[in-house]
Amino acid sequence: MNDSSWENSQKWYNDIVGPQGHYYHTQVVLPNTLRLLNLNLNSTLLDVACGQGVLARAIGKVKHYCGYDLSSSLINEAKKLNKFKNFTFFVHDATKTLDPSLGLFSHAACLLALQNIPSPQEVFRSISAHLESGGKFVFVINHPSFRIPRMSGWIIDEKKKLQSRRLDAYMSHQKIPIATHPSQPNSQNTLSFHYPLSYFCDALKNSGFYIETVEEWCSNKTSTGKMATQENRARKEFPLFMAIVAIKK
Repeated sequence: MNDSSWENSQKWYNDIVGPQGHYYHTQVVLPNTLRLLNLNLNSTLLDVACGQGVLARAIGKVKHYCGYDLSSSLINEAKKLNKFKNFTFFVHDATKTLDPSLGLFSHAACLLALQNIPSPQEVFRSISAHLESGGKFVFVINHPSFRIPRMSGWIIDEKKKLQSRRLDAYMSHQKIPIATHPSQPNSQNTLSFHYPLSYFCDALKNSGFYIETVEEWCSNKTSTGKMATQENRARKEFPLFMAIVAIKK
């Protein structure tokens, strides 16, 4: 099993995501992703590292949907929750070549998963091989410039009464273990992989894409209490997610 698989953490993941998605899925990621994808009844969608199918349950009717993930348990959950006969799910490593019989799709998506995959460029190449010319690929990741696990955090300037982000590293590629249950001594780990924005730009170009749009999405939460003003300001200044829309040449 690829050591980036979430198979060992699938129960925890399924519990926090649930049928409709966690808070940021429902409030930020899914609404904005659907807007960027702009699907219709004739669209065909390839959902990469689909987990338990949260995007599949949000898109409504399309001509065909195909989702895959490395975790067999998450795929089994996606199948249980699926309500459409023309939606298919299967187990597959996103960095590996897909079966040519899948054909070509008009759209592809990858939501909050590339940061858990060791080689995004291999994922892009696989997707490119199954997108029509002019096909649209939308992916969303934790913002690579501000949200690097263990390498970024909040700092407070008491004099200026400002809250800002601290970065300990950015350009270096990182492989970072994340404890699923930090309070438990024998917690399972998932892996997070950090790459700078330039890596994604080059990887897309080398995989036959050009970038149409880059969007940065902030948290929509609101703080209360004595730190509320600076926390709310910082939340609006430092985006939580980055979305890239790439078009197949």
